[in-house]
Amino acid sequence: MEIGVPKETKDQEFRVGLSPNSVRVLRENGHGIFVETQAATGAGFTDDDYRSAGAEIVSTPEAAWNRELVIKVKEPLESEYKFLQKGQFLFTYLHLAADRKLTEHLIDSGACALAYETVEQSGSNKLPLLTPMSVIAGRLAVQFGARFLERPQGGRGVLLGGVPGVRPGKVVILGGGVVGTEAAKIAVGMGATVQILDLNIDRLSYLETLFGSRVELLYSNSAHIETTVKEADLLIGAVLVPGRRAPILVPRHLVKQMHPGSVIVDVAVDQGGCVETVHPTSHTNPIYIEEGVVHYGVPNMPGAVPWTSTQALNNSTLPYVMQLANLGKSALELNPALAKGVNVQNHRLVHPAVQEVFPDLVI
Repeated sequence: MEIGVPKETKDQEFRVGLSPNSVRVLRENGHGIFVETQAATGAGFTDDDYRSAGAEIVSTPEAAWNRELVIKVKEPLESEYKFLQKGQFLFTYLHLAADRKLTEHLIDSGACALAYETVEQSGSNKLPLLTPMSVIAGRLAVQFGARFLERPQGGRGVLLGGVPGVRPGKVVILGGGVVGTEAAKIAVGMGATVQILDLNIDRLSYLETLFGSRVELLYSNSAHIETTVKEADLLIGAVLVPGRRAPILVPRHLVKQMHPGSVIVDVAVDQGGCVETVHPTSHTNPIYIEEGVVHYGVPNMPGAVPWTSTQALNNSTLPYVMQLANLGKSALELNPALAKGVNVQNHRLVHPAVQEVFPDLVI
């Protein structure tokens, strides 16, 4: 199969769909790989690295897109809609619940669009292609939050770890999944006071075995959210409802009650966000201040560390890419996890969770 790897066009998105090591494995299995020139420069890989792995370097986006299977990292932007083709496989993060326009264009194109974030292992509810980026995003959330708490960055000037005689900063994490757990690890390591809120009692029990008394674990309800958020120096949104928009857990009136200069990092922004006042930003302009609070809403946070992120993502995606390349549509019949990744196929919106968001687009 011919596989295209375009250069990402999202603001400061330096990750790339296939690493040279992945290209080598695919070439060994007889597939042709067409990589847009300088697609991976930001991730630390050169065109020569790809040539050595067996790829052909192409000079235009069209030449990379005009293939049976296209591997990306982020969703197509408007400038790329014209490249979508009937019968083509597109494998990337899509997050369609927060993007009606892209959903409509994918339906019109006739492409088979598979989303990394909805590939789900049967029986375990695990999201193997979302997990590696969730790990990175969770760790970065505290790293970025600590930076923007600095006064020169607009924050209230709190050191998360504190010093002897001065209390540490308080980190409140909404959601105890992969993102929330990884955020807590970093926040605890920095010496912050940490609270995690989650609806799943079994998950809270697991987190107790992981953190013991170092993290306060609370059942997520409106009362606990209100009392914890108001005192947070750093609030991290780590809510995930696979395929659906994130629920609004922190309304505007509660944001108003936070300390001036406190920071919100909403990792759920790519699915609409769980804080009412959060909207998507970019690595170029990552923050804005609303209701006196610093908001960070970059939807592609792992793009800030592309060397690490590209390799972590490829470690998880390559087996699925290989199945698609080797078997085509038959892979969707043979692998239920991969089949759950299909969001749009044959001019139809097929993923149940996205159908609930856009019922008028369901045929």
